[in-house]
Amino acid sequence: VKPGPGWVIVLPDPAPAEPRAEAMPLAILHEDADLIVIDKPPGMVVHPAPGAEAGTLVNALLAHCGDSLSGIGGIRRPGIVHRIDKDTSGIIVAAKTDRAHQGLAALFAAHDIERVYRAVLRGVPDRGSARLMGLPGVSAEGGWIRVEAPIGRHPADRKRMAVRPGGRRAVTRVRVIRRLGECALAECRLETGRTHQIRVHMAHIGHALIGDPVYGRQGAGLPEVARRFPRQALHAAVLGFVHPVTGRAMRFESPLPPDMAGLVAALEAGGAAERADR
Repeated sequence: VKPGPGWVIVLPDPAPAEPRAEAMPLAILHEDADLIVIDKPPGMVVHPAPGAEAGTLVNALLAHCGDSLSGIGGIRRPGIVHRIDKDTSGIIVAAKTDRAHQGLAALFAAHDIERVYRAVLRGVPDRGSARLMGLPGVSAEGGWIRVEAPIGRHPADRKRMAVRPGGRRAVTRVRVIRRLGECALAECRLETGRTHQIRVHMAHIGHALIGDPVYGRQGAGLPEVARRFPRQALHAAVLGFVHPVTGRAMRFESPLPPDMAGLVAALEAGGAAERADR
């Protein structure tokens, strides 16, 4: 800024701090007096944030649950105990009472939650690969590849996460369910829950998620159907926990959504055709 020019600052009108209730269809897997379990579609933000003030899961929950959502998460995040990314589909639990919120938060903090994701990866992770097993923090554990690599904010881009020294401990286990040509359908299990953990860890081992615009290269070497996939191919397929109020063991499963199921089928058909040509 140089001396002389005039500047005009236009302040936007104040917006309500509390999110508005918006009636939207929800795929409810379970609901009781204390909590609600939702199968979230891709493209839905979990709670209001800059650039996504409406149309979020919180807006839909306010319309469905009324004032019964837990307030511990603050006025912007009522009922929200954990999150999954906007373009990640799958199971999420929200608290309707403060006692459920506190109990669920304790389970997540203790990593005493079963969380299983399905992902479509670029390439096929191989436990026998010297390159893969030579990476720091990567090891074979039974039929799994275990990735223990600390995650923190990217040093140059604050919107991204990265594997970096001094980051928070993060552990992901991954195994190939089946090969899809030059890609793979994989199962990922979280031992910790860091922001973008699976996406960062899979990119770290050289097998980024198909469709990931932040951590994956989507250019040459991929089938066209994979290059055109519009989101990270990641689905929260299983969520298991002990009910924080009743003490009952609960486990919920969600099949692949139509877009990911279509991607898997197309890649599988392409791989079969390629093998036949050989």
